[in-house]
Amino acid sequence: MLKLAVGHSNDPDSSSAIADVLEQIHAALAGDLPLAGLLFAAIDFEHEQVLQAVMAAFPHIELIGGTTDGEMSSVLGFEQDSLTLVVFCSDTITISAGMGRHVSKDAIAATQSAVQQAIVPHTEVIQFCISLPESLTTSGRTILESLKQALGKQTLGKQTLGAVPIFGGLTADQWRAQQTYQFFKTEVCSDAVPVLLFSGPILFSHGVASGWHPIGKAGKVTRAKDNVVYEIDNQPALAFYHRYLGSLPPSSEYPLALFDADSDRAYMRAPSGIYDSKTGSITFFGDVPEKSVVHITETTHDDILLASKQSTQQALASYPGKAPAAALFFSCASRRQILGSRTKEEYQQAQQLLNKTLPSCGFYTNGEISPLQQQGTAYMHNETFITLLLGDA
Repeated sequence: MLKLAVGHSNDPDSSSAIADVLEQIHAALAGDLPLAGLLFAAIDFEHEQVLQAVMAAFPHIELIGGTTDGEMSSVLGFEQDSLTLVVFCSDTITISAGMGRHVSKDAIAATQSAVQQAIVPHTEVIQFCISLPESLTTSGRTILESLKQALGKQTLGKQTLGAVPIFGGLTADQWRAQQTYQFFKTEVCSDAVPVLLFSGPILFSHGVASGWHPIGKAGKVTRAKDNVVYEIDNQPALAFYHRYLGSLPPSSEYPLALFDADSDRAYMRAPSGIYDSKTGSITFFGDVPEKSVVHITETTHDDILLASKQSTQQALASYPGKAPAAALFFSCASRRQILGSRTKEEYQQAQQLLNKTLPSCGFYTNGEISPLQQQGTAYMHNETFITLLLGDA
């Protein structure tokens, strides 16, 4: 039986916060011991102290985590500057952790190291992966593509893992753009990629929604390098934006929708606010591949909030069991920035669709990770709300 427990504290003192969180989890577990956990923490906590307390309480827990731009849970709802931990208990499911370091130097080597470490105890098919990588030292898309490659190269007996669904989000530092941290057991790293692998009889489904809607005609990216777009339709990228937005500069309020070649679904790329009026180039918060078909998009606060509900509705509609045992949420730091004081409504919209006692937990990321469709390949998203539902087979 899969059982999840959540603890959440907004006490600014690290020792008091983790003591509060662990007390809540012990009460919810009623003597059960967790296999694994995810820790989401604001940037200013004493992270090593927090991790040591968790590992002291649960010495065998497979623990990963990272720093955030905001936290949410079924305990406190949305909070900033807080600490939340979700733990997994089961006597039938295998969950294991791994960490790859120095991902900016060699993303392939780092992700292979993380997967090779995590895959050791598994004897059954890997159902999915959760990862909480670095966001500032290297491209999130590069990390994700390397992680997909690393997972695809692993074998269990005669089975090659293939396209393992990946979920999660890039770690954040509350818009300081200085340093994010990734957690692995008692270790606090930067420039790293932690993973949790799940196998055995676990059910899951997910939903993806942003709330932004395409405007104008589609264009094709004709020149780009990494996260800088130089030309769309063989014209300066800035001209494409000005065609529909007039003198408004590219901003996260008007991201690009990039359409998947294999479906009518799109994933989002948000402008960073950096652009060159002479060359017409625009810098985005994620890589934009050449030949991508793109639309400029627009939204309202109400549509952004509605997307969290739509994401959860999608996940519920495709959930393969009777009822999920828990929910995980990954939302974007740009969504939080745009929503401002209404941010708390985003979690409320999602939670309203779920059983009031259902444990849930999540954080605001520097980029979200999930497939566009059930069991599909994973994409790096911006300004998107991801719902992941979990339960027993």
